[in-house]
Amino acid sequence: MQRRSIALAIAALALAPGVQAQSTFPSKPVRLVVTYPPGGTVDVAARILGTKLSQIWGQPVVIENRAGGGGIIGAQAVLTSPADGYTLMVDASNHAQNPALKKRMPFDTLQAFAPVSLLVKVPSVLVVNPAFPAQSPKELIAYTQANPGKLDFASSGNGSAQHLAAELFALKTGAKMTHVAYRGGGPAMVDVMAGNVPVFFASLASSLPFIQSGKLRPLAVAGQKRSPVLPDTATFTEAGVAGVDVYEWNGLFAPAGTPAAAVEKISKDVAAALNDREVKAKLMSLGAEVIGSSPKELDQFRRAEITQWTALGKRANISLD
Repeated sequence: MQRRSIALAIAALALAPGVQAQSTFPSKPVRLVVTYPPGGTVDVAARILGTKLSQIWGQPVVIENRAGGGGIIGAQAVLTSPADGYTLMVDASNHAQNPALKKRMPFDTLQAFAPVSLLVKVPSVLVVNPAFPAQSPKELIAYTQANPGKLDFASSGNGSAQHLAAELFALKTGAKMTHVAYRGGGPAMVDVMAGNVPVFFASLASSLPFIQSGKLRPLAVAGQKRSPVLPDTATFTEAGVAGVDVYEWNGLFAPAGTPAAAVEKISKDVAAALNDREVKAKLMSLGAEVIGSSPKELDQFRRAEITQWTALGKRANISLD
Protein backbone atom coordinates (compact mmCIF):
# COMPACT_ATOMS: atom_id res chain seq x y z
CA MET A 1 0.00 0.00 0.00
CA GLN A 2 2.84 2.35 0.95
CA ARG A 3 4.70 1.58 -2.31
CA ARG A 4 1.56 2.38 -4.31
CA SER A 5 1.16 5.72 -2.51
CA ILE A 6 4.77 6.60 -3.23
CA ALA A 7 4.33 5.66 -6.91
CA LEU A 8 1.22 7.82 -7.17
CA ALA A 9 3.00 10.71 -5.53
CA ILE A 10 5.91 10.42 -7.95
CA ALA A 11 3.50 10.31 -10.91
CA ALA A 12 1.70 13.39 -9.64
CA LEU A 13 4.98 15.25 -9.30
CA ALA A 14 5.93 14.26 -12.87
CA LEU A 15 2.65 15.62 -14.23
CA ALA A 16 2.70 18.77 -12.11
CA PRO A 17 4.87 20.95 -14.39
CA GLY A 18 2.69 20.27 -17.43
CA VAL A 19 -0.53 20.82 -15.49
CA GLN A 20 0.86 23.99 -13.93
CA ALA A 21 2.07 25.29 -17.30
CA GLN A 22 -1.34 24.69 -18.80
CA SER A 23 -3.22 26.34 -15.94
CA THR A 24 -0.99 29.44 -15.81
CA PHE A 25 -0.60 30.00 -19.58
CA PRO A 26 -0.38 32.76 -20.62
CA SER A 27 1.37 34.73 -17.92
CA LYS A 28 2.59 37.49 -20.25
CA PRO A 29 1.60 39.09 -23.61
CA VAL A 30 1.13 36.80 -26.59
CA ARG A 31 2.47 37.79 -30.00
CA LEU A 32 0.23 36.98 -32.96
CA VAL A 33 2.18 37.20 -36.23
CA VAL A 34 -0.07 37.77 -39.25
CA THR A 35 1.62 36.79 -42.50
CA TYR A 36 -0.28 39.36 -44.58
CA PRO A 37 -0.57 43.18 -44.60
CA PRO A 38 -3.00 45.17 -42.45
CA GLY A 39 -6.52 45.63 -43.74
CA GLY A 40 -7.06 42.33 -45.55
CA THR A 41 -9.34 39.49 -44.46
CA VAL A 42 -6.51 37.61 -42.71
CA ASP A 43 -5.59 40.69 -40.68
CA VAL A 44 -9.20 41.57 -39.82
CA ALA A 45 -9.94 38.02 -38.65
CA ALA A 46 -6.76 37.95 -36.56
CA ARG A 47 -7.62 41.24 -34.87
CA ILE A 48 -11.17 40.11 -34.07
CA LEU A 49 -9.80 36.90 -32.57
CA GLY A 50 -6.95 38.64 -30.76
CA THR A 51 -9.28 41.08 -29.02
CA LYS A 52 -11.40 38.25 -27.64
CA LEU A 53 -8.41 36.14 -26.62
CA SER A 54 -6.94 39.04 -24.67
CA GLN A 55 -10.21 39.18 -22.70
CA ILE A 56 -10.16 35.42 -22.06
CA TRP A 57 -6.50 35.34 -21.08
CA GLY A 58 -6.26 38.62 -19.24
CA GLN A 59 -3.10 39.32 -21.22
CA PRO A 60 -2.47 41.56 -24.25
CA VAL A 61 -2.48 39.85 -27.64
CA VAL A 62 -0.15 41.88 -29.83
CA ILE A 63 -0.79 41.74 -33.59
CA GLU A 64 2.34 41.94 -35.72
CA ASN A 65 1.98 42.06 -39.52
CA ARG A 66 4.94 40.44 -41.30
CA ALA A 67 3.90 40.37 -44.95
CA GLY A 68 5.79 39.19 -48.01
CA GLY A 69 6.76 36.09 -49.91
CA GLY A 70 3.27 34.66 -49.88
CA GLY A 71 3.42 34.22 -46.12
CA ILE A 72 7.00 32.92 -45.97
CA ILE A 73 8.56 36.04 -44.41
CA GLY A 74 6.13 35.97 -41.49
CA ALA A 75 6.58 32.23 -41.12
CA GLN A 76 10.34 32.59 -40.88
CA ALA A 77 9.94 35.27 -38.23
CA VAL A 78 7.85 32.88 -36.14
CA LEU A 79 10.36 30.06 -36.56
CA THR A 80 13.12 32.20 -35.04
CA SER A 81 11.01 32.73 -31.91
CA PRO A 82 10.99 30.46 -28.85
CA ALA A 83 8.58 27.52 -29.09
CA ASP A 84 6.83 28.40 -25.85
CA GLY A 85 3.31 29.32 -27.00
CA TYR A 86 3.90 33.06 -26.73
CA THR A 87 4.50 33.53 -30.46
CA LEU A 88 1.78 32.24 -32.76
CA MET A 89 1.12 32.62 -36.47
CA VAL A 90 -2.09 33.35 -38.34
CA ASP A 91 -1.51 32.05 -41.85
CA ALA A 92 -3.71 31.63 -44.90
CA SER A 93 -4.17 29.25 -47.84
CA ASN A 94 -0.57 29.77 -48.94
CA HIS A 95 0.43 27.67 -45.95
CA ALA A 96 -0.56 24.69 -48.13
CA GLN A 97 -0.07 26.20 -51.58
CA ASN A 98 3.61 27.11 -51.06
CA PRO A 99 4.82 23.57 -50.30
CA ALA A 100 2.54 22.23 -53.04
CA LEU A 101 3.86 24.54 -55.76
CA LYS A 102 7.41 25.40 -54.67
CA LYS A 103 10.27 22.99 -55.27
CA ARG A 104 12.48 24.92 -52.87
CA MET A 105 11.13 25.96 -49.49
CA PRO A 106 13.22 27.52 -46.69
CA PHE A 107 11.55 25.10 -44.24
CA ASP A 108 9.46 21.92 -44.18
CA THR A 109 5.97 23.27 -43.50
CA LEU A 110 4.57 20.12 -41.92
CA GLN A 111 7.60 19.65 -39.67
CA ALA A 112 8.21 23.31 -38.81
CA PHE A 113 4.74 24.29 -37.59
CA ALA A 114 2.45 22.71 -35.04
CA PRO A 115 -1.23 23.11 -36.00
CA VAL A 116 -3.40 24.80 -33.37
CA SER A 117 -6.80 25.61 -34.91
CA LEU A 118 -8.49 26.12 -38.26
CA LEU A 119 -10.11 29.50 -37.67
CA VAL A 120 -12.28 30.31 -40.68
CA LYS A 121 -12.94 29.21 -44.25
CA VAL A 122 -14.05 31.75 -46.85
CA PRO A 123 -15.37 30.27 -50.09
CA SER A 124 -14.23 31.59 -53.42
CA VAL A 125 -16.96 32.97 -55.65
CA LEU A 126 -16.96 33.09 -59.44
CA VAL A 127 -17.77 36.67 -60.40
CA VAL A 128 -18.02 38.40 -63.75
CA ASN A 129 -18.38 41.92 -65.03
CA PRO A 130 -22.14 42.69 -65.07
CA ALA A 131 -22.02 43.17 -68.86
CA PHE A 132 -20.64 39.67 -69.47
CA PRO A 133 -23.34 37.52 -71.13
CA ALA A 134 -22.99 34.27 -69.15
CA GLN A 135 -25.53 33.89 -66.35
CA SER A 136 -24.30 30.57 -64.93
CA PRO A 137 -21.19 28.36 -64.84
CA LYS A 138 -22.58 26.20 -67.64
CA GLU A 139 -23.16 29.27 -69.83
CA LEU A 140 -19.60 30.36 -69.08
CA ILE A 141 -18.31 26.94 -70.17
CA ALA A 142 -20.37 27.16 -73.36
CA TYR A 143 -18.98 30.65 -74.02
CA THR A 144 -15.40 29.40 -73.80
CA GLN A 145 -16.19 26.56 -76.18
CA ALA A 146 -17.78 28.93 -78.69
CA ASN A 147 -14.94 31.43 -78.32
CA PRO A 148 -11.79 29.32 -77.84
CA GLY A 149 -8.81 31.26 -76.51
CA LYS A 150 -10.75 34.52 -76.28
CA LEU A 151 -11.81 34.55 -72.62
CA ASP A 152 -9.42 35.91 -69.97
CA PHE A 153 -9.65 35.41 -66.23
CA ALA A 154 -7.93 37.55 -63.61
CA SER A 155 -6.06 36.46 -60.50
CA SER A 156 -4.00 38.10 -57.78
CA GLY A 157 -0.89 36.34 -59.07
CA ASN A 158 0.57 33.09 -60.33
CA GLY A 159 -0.23 30.24 -57.95
CA SER A 160 -2.63 32.37 -55.90
CA ALA A 161 -5.89 31.00 -54.52
CA GLN A 162 -7.79 32.76 -57.32
CA HIS A 163 -5.52 31.27 -59.98
CA LEU A 164 -5.84 27.77 -58.53
CA ALA A 165 -9.63 28.04 -58.28
CA ALA A 166 -9.92 28.98 -61.95
CA GLU A 167 -7.54 26.21 -63.01
CA LEU A 168 -9.51 23.67 -60.96
CA PHE A 169 -12.72 24.88 -62.63
CA ALA A 170 -11.09 24.55 -66.05
CA LEU A 171 -9.82 21.07 -65.23
CA LYS A 172 -13.22 19.87 -64.03
CA THR A 173 -15.21 21.38 -66.90
CA GLY A 174 -12.93 21.69 -69.91
CA ALA A 175 -13.44 25.48 -69.98
CA LYS A 176 -10.70 27.21 -71.98
CA MET A 177 -9.57 30.46 -70.39
CA THR A 178 -6.39 32.53 -70.45
CA HIS A 179 -4.76 33.55 -67.18
CA VAL A 180 -4.03 37.25 -66.56
CA ALA A 181 -2.00 37.63 -63.36
CA TYR A 182 -2.09 40.87 -61.35
CA ARG A 183 -0.01 42.07 -58.42
CA GLY A 184 -2.73 41.51 -55.84
CA GLY A 185 -6.44 40.88 -55.66
CA GLY A 186 -7.37 44.56 -55.48
CA PRO A 187 -6.03 45.52 -58.94
CA ALA A 188 -7.50 42.34 -60.42
CA MET A 189 -10.96 43.10 -59.06
CA VAL A 190 -10.78 46.71 -60.25
CA ASP A 191 -10.04 45.55 -63.80
CA VAL A 192 -12.92 43.05 -63.71
CA MET A 193 -15.31 45.77 -62.59
CA ALA A 194 -13.95 47.98 -65.38
CA GLY A 195 -14.60 45.24 -67.93
CA ASN A 196 -10.96 44.84 -68.97
CA VAL A 197 -10.96 41.19 -67.84
CA PRO A 198 -14.41 39.65 -67.48
CA VAL A 199 -13.92 36.70 -65.09
CA PHE A 200 -12.47 36.37 -61.59
CA PHE A 201 -12.56 33.76 -58.83
CA ALA A 202 -12.64 36.17 -55.91
CA SER A 203 -12.65 35.71 -52.16
CA LEU A 204 -16.22 36.16 -50.99
CA ALA A 205 -14.99 38.42 -48.18
CA SER A 206 -13.30 40.93 -50.49
CA SER A 207 -15.84 40.82 -53.30
CA LEU A 208 -19.05 40.93 -51.24
CA PRO A 209 -19.42 44.75 -51.10
CA PHE A 210 -19.03 44.96 -54.89
CA ILE A 211 -21.50 42.13 -55.44
CA GLN A 212 -24.01 43.88 -53.19
CA SER A 213 -23.52 47.17 -55.03
CA GLY A 214 -23.99 45.51 -58.44
CA LYS A 215 -20.44 46.16 -59.67
CA LEU A 216 -19.80 42.41 -59.85
CA ARG A 217 -22.22 39.61 -60.69
CA PRO A 218 -21.79 36.22 -58.98
CA LEU A 219 -22.29 33.02 -60.97
CA ALA A 220 -21.59 30.44 -58.26
CA VAL A 221 -20.02 29.98 -54.83
CA ALA A 222 -17.16 27.48 -54.61
CA GLY A 223 -18.24 26.09 -51.26
CA GLN A 224 -19.99 22.97 -50.08
CA LYS A 225 -23.07 24.96 -49.12
CA ARG A 226 -24.61 28.33 -49.93
CA SER A 227 -23.26 31.31 -48.08
CA PRO A 228 -25.63 33.03 -45.63
CA VAL A 229 -24.41 36.42 -46.93
CA LEU A 230 -25.13 35.38 -50.54
CA PRO A 231 -28.16 33.09 -50.17
CA ASP A 232 -29.45 33.51 -53.73
CA THR A 233 -26.20 32.35 -55.34
CA ALA A 234 -25.95 28.62 -56.01
CA THR A 235 -22.95 26.45 -55.22
CA PHE A 236 -21.12 24.91 -58.15
CA THR A 237 -22.61 21.53 -57.30
CA GLU A 238 -26.12 23.00 -57.40
CA ALA A 239 -25.23 24.62 -60.72
CA GLY A 240 -24.31 21.22 -62.16
CA VAL A 241 -20.52 21.48 -61.82
CA ALA A 242 -19.17 19.09 -59.19
CA GLY A 243 -15.77 19.16 -57.52
CA VAL A 244 -15.13 22.91 -57.47
CA ASP A 245 -14.86 23.52 -53.73
CA VAL A 246 -12.22 26.16 -53.07
CA TYR A 247 -11.74 28.08 -49.86
CA GLU A 248 -9.39 30.78 -48.74
CA TRP A 249 -8.78 29.88 -45.12
CA ASN A 250 -7.00 31.11 -42.03
CA GLY A 251 -5.28 28.84 -39.52
CA LEU A 252 -3.44 29.34 -36.27
CA PHE A 253 -0.02 27.70 -35.92
CA ALA A 254 2.81 27.52 -33.39
CA PRO A 255 6.48 26.70 -33.91
CA ALA A 256 7.12 22.96 -33.75
CA GLY A 257 8.20 21.94 -30.28
CA THR A 258 5.68 24.16 -28.50
CA PRO A 259 4.51 22.19 -25.42
CA ALA A 260 1.47 20.06 -26.20
CA ALA A 261 -0.32 21.34 -23.09
CA ALA A 262 0.01 24.93 -24.29
CA VAL A 263 -1.15 24.03 -27.82
CA GLU A 264 -4.22 22.24 -26.46
CA LYS A 265 -5.12 25.12 -24.15
CA ILE A 266 -4.71 27.70 -26.91
CA SER A 267 -6.82 25.59 -29.26
CA LYS A 268 -9.64 25.26 -26.72
CA ASP A 269 -9.53 28.95 -25.86
CA VAL A 270 -9.60 29.86 -29.56
CA ALA A 271 -12.67 27.64 -30.05
CA ALA A 272 -14.35 29.41 -27.14
CA ALA A 273 -13.46 32.82 -28.58
CA LEU A 274 -14.81 31.91 -32.01
CA ASN A 275 -18.01 30.61 -30.43
CA ASP A 276 -18.66 33.99 -28.86
CA ARG A 277 -21.82 35.44 -30.42
CA GLU A 278 -20.29 38.83 -31.25
CA VAL A 279 -17.07 37.37 -32.63
CA LYS A 280 -18.95 34.88 -34.78
CA ALA A 281 -21.27 37.58 -36.14
CA LYS A 282 -18.34 39.79 -37.13
CA LEU A 283 -16.56 36.97 -38.94
CA MET A 284 -19.72 35.73 -40.65
CA SER A 285 -20.35 39.26 -41.94
CA LEU A 286 -17.12 38.81 -43.92
CA GLY A 287 -18.59 35.75 -45.61
CA ALA A 288 -16.55 33.40 -43.42
CA GLU A 289 -17.51 29.99 -42.13
CA VAL A 290 -16.37 30.02 -38.50
CA ILE A 291 -14.63 26.77 -37.52
CA GLY A 292 -12.43 26.61 -34.40
CA SER A 293 -11.00 23.12 -34.95
CA SER A 294 -8.76 20.85 -32.91
CA PRO A 295 -5.03 20.68 -33.75
CA LYS A 296 -5.54 17.23 -35.31
CA GLU A 297 -8.36 18.47 -37.54
CA LEU A 298 -6.25 21.38 -38.80
CA ASP A 299 -3.37 19.00 -39.53
CA GLN A 300 -5.64 16.72 -41.55
CA PHE A 301 -7.10 19.71 -43.39
CA ARG A 302 -3.74 21.23 -44.36
CA ARG A 303 -2.40 17.86 -45.54
CA ALA A 304 -5.47 17.39 -47.77
CA GLU A 305 -4.97 20.91 -49.16
CA ILE A 306 -1.31 20.22 -49.94
CA THR A 307 -2.25 16.98 -51.70
CA GLN A 308 -4.95 18.66 -53.80
CA TRP A 309 -2.83 21.60 -54.93
CA THR A 310 0.23 19.44 -55.59
CA ALA A 311 -1.83 17.32 -57.98
CA LEU A 312 -3.36 20.37 -59.68
CA GLY A 313 0.04 22.07 -59.99
CA LYS A 314 1.43 19.06 -61.84
CA ARG A 315 -1.56 18.74 -64.17
CA ALA A 316 -1.81 22.46 -64.96
CA ASN A 317 1.96 23.06 -64.92
CA ILE A 318 1.76 25.69 -62.16
CA SER A 319 4.92 26.49 -60.23
CA LEU A 320 5.93 29.23 -57.80
CA ASP A 321 9.67 28.78 -58.46
